Amino acid sequence: MIEIIPAIDLLGGKCVRLHQGNYNLVTEFSSDPIQQALIWQEKGATRLHLVDLDGAKTGKPVNDLTIKAIKKELTIPIQIGGGIRSQQRAEDLINTGIDRVILGTIAIEKPEIVNKLSSKYPGKIIVGIDAKDGRVATRGWINQSKTKATDLVKNLSQSSISAIISTDISTDGTLEGPNLDFLKDIASVSNVPVIASGGIGTIGDILSLLPLEHYGICGVIIGRALYDGKIDLTEAIRVTKNQNINDITSQNMGTC
Repeated sequence: MIEIIPAIDLLGGKCVRLHQGNYNLVTEFSSDPIQQALIWQEKGATRLHLVDLDGAKTGKPVNDLTIKAIKKELTIPIQIGGGIRSQQRAEDLINTGIDRVILGTIAIEKPEIVNKLSSKYPGKIIVGIDAKDGRVATRGWINQSKTKATDLVKNLSQSSISAIISTDISTDGTLEGPNLDFLKDIASVSNVPVIASGGIGTIGDILSLLPLEHYGICGVIIGRALYDGKIDLTEAIRVTKNQNINDITSQNMGTC
């Protein structure tokens, strides 16, 4: 079953969403991210996805007080990304009780740290691969590398990471549906479960991911569609649970 994971993106201590990763196209949804996190938990979320957008842009922890306050209030596990570019920073977050940390830029610039952390903390390390036109973007989506996303996935699959989050930047925040071909390409070359991110605008978009469980898609992160009211979290979880996918089986299938 695909896990539905609500997202909270933090910018200046507020809950926001970017359009296609553009820091100049910001929509504020809540000035109280702690309360918002509690709402998603009450609606049935089994995990929360947190992103420190300030940290992603600057490479420095900016929203730690808010992150710690959210962690204190919730009983569900939290995964967090944004600006985690050193082994020490990742370990600090894990030691505060964060369930999983998401490494992005560092996977390109210092892959040896990904290997060290994933070996030292089994089940705690995720790599976020954000791509545009098939090429990996880094440093808060500001820089685009020459590295193909599928090549990075192949390399990372040899490590002990627990999952990959695959984001097609061109769809993020658009509500126009996920890039299914891109997700299929990523999952097909990955030896670890893949979490889809970007473009989800309807429950139909979520259901369109179900055939990709065959390739290893285990979850989906949803942001703007929840805040805009286009998707009800409780309903999305219910529909996904009830969906009959008994005919979809694969050795690659895994849990998030």
